[in-house]
Formats: sequence, C-alpha cells, structure tokens
Amino acid sequence: MFDNLKKFGCDGCGGGSAENSTPEGGCTHDCGSCPSASGCGSFDPKSLIEKTNEHNNIKKVIAIVSGKGGVGKSLVTSMMSVTMRRRGFNVGVMDADVTGPSIPKAFGITENASAVEEGILPLNTSTGIATMSVNNLLDDDTDPVLWRGPVIAGLVKQFWTDVLWGDIDYLFVDMPPGTGDVPLTVFQSLPVDGIIVVTSPQDLVSMVVTKAIKMAEMMDVPVIGLVENYSYFKCPDCGSEISIFGDSKVDEVAESFDIPVLAKLPIDPKLAAKCDAGAIETFEGNWLDDAADKVQNV
Repeated sequence: MFDNLKKFGCDGCGGGSAENSTPEGGCTHDCGSCPSASGCGSFDPKSLIEKTNEHNNIKKVIAIVSGKGGVGKSLVTSMMSVTMRRRGFNVGVMDADVTGPSIPKAFGITENASAVEEGILPLNTSTGIATMSVNNLLDDDTDPVLWRGPVIAGLVKQFWTDVLWGDIDYLFVDMPPGTGDVPLTVFQSLPVDGIIVVTSPQDLVSMVVTKAIKMAEMMDVPVIGLVENYSYFKCPDCGSEISIFGDSKVDEVAESFDIPVLAKLPIDPKLAAKCDAGAIETFEGNWLDDAADKVQNV
C-alpha cells in the first residue's frame, strides 16, 4: 500500500498528492493546498488558518468541546461568555453546533441576522455579547439542518471569515460533540488558543473525553482544563451533595493528562430554567471563576 502512495509524493504517512509533490517524489510541505493534508504525518494545522474579516480584531479564540452530546457544553459556553463579560471584556459566541444550535435559546435571541456590504452582522445579547448561530439564518428556528458534513463545515468557516465580530477580547466557540468534520474544520481554520473540555461523571464519558483531548493534542491546540457538569445535586433541605451519576472520574482523567479541573457544576434546576427562558445572563453563582482566571492567562 505504501509503495502505491509514494508515487503521489507521500512518505508513507497516508497524505500527499501529485500536486504537492516535488519532481523527485517528495512532499513540498505546502499543506494549505494539499487535499490529503489532514492525514499526513508532516501536516501543520496552522498552515490552514483562515483570515477573519478585515474589520475584526479578535484577540483570543476559546473552543468549548465534548466527546459526546448532552453533557452541557452549550451551558458552559454560555456561562463562560457571561462570566467574561461581567469582568468587562468584549465577548463573542460562535455557535458551531450547526445541527443542534442552543446559543440563541440560552440568550433569548429570536431575530434573524442581517448583512451589509462588509459582512454578516452578529446579534447582540442584552449585556452586549455578540453571537452568531445557524438558527439566526433560518426562517423558523425549529427547521432541521439537513446538510452534509462539508456544507456544515463551510458554514462554520464563514462564521469566522464573513461575520463582523468587531473588537473581541474572547470569542467562545460552542463546538459540536465528537471529533468529526466541524471540530476538524475549527481546529484547522481558526487560530484556537485553547479548549475547555466538558464532561460528566460516568466512566463512558471519561473515555470519550480522552478522545477529545488526544484530538486537541494532535492538532497542536492547548487544553486549558476540564469542566465536569452534573457533578452533584445539593439537597435543598439538608445541604448534602448527592452524586446522582456516581462517583466522579474527572480528577483521574485530568491527572493522567496533567491538566486542571476548572469546575464541577451541580445539577441545578434554576440554571436549566434560565436557559429555557433565554435568561442565562442572569445566572447567579461563581462555579466558573477559576475557569475564567485560566482563560485570562491563556
């Protein structure tokens, strides 16, 4: 197999193409134009970084990721953006979870996005957080997005290149779960400064979190730390903390990768109610303060 690949300029790593080969059959290392770049051992992810709109000044890009769905990734994204906004920073939220967008609902945004000659205008929340989601482009926010992976990935890339984010200190990217097309596109196309991995206490989630961390390492993206959601429920009568989903495994996973646990979020009906009401900007609690400190030091 490797002998056949070598005629296309591959060194046996699975990548390379005729267009990116030297006359001697070696790789030119021009990853930006190589269709097999992501499968190549000499691939440099930073070579595919897209330029954002010329009117933007985005200082830091922080992606919120998870190995599987349903662990509260969008909740953490929303709460992190609110926390940083409360600290006086200019904040944006890019909803890259195109088939399961949650950001507009959490912030109570129902308007459609509009555009000017220079690009697409983001929608601002009540406290001035700039947001962009596919739900702001649909006629009805309950319409499903029946697109294949490359089309979805292209839209996410446009959120970076075409949206007029303006002057942003921290752009949080709410990623879809897993390690598929869109996470790969974000890591390749955006200058991600670090990721926060969201998990829950179960053993299964620890396994898929490990996959997410390893993907970040392969893409040369720093892992800021872990946030465990659904960590416990605090009894309103006696104040005891009950581990409904079993004993936490997040400390073990964090130690194995030498990364910090940034927060352990409780099961709190009040948080869920605020998301449902589009009022996440009014949440009360300091669970993510340590995470915000880490983000500021990225």
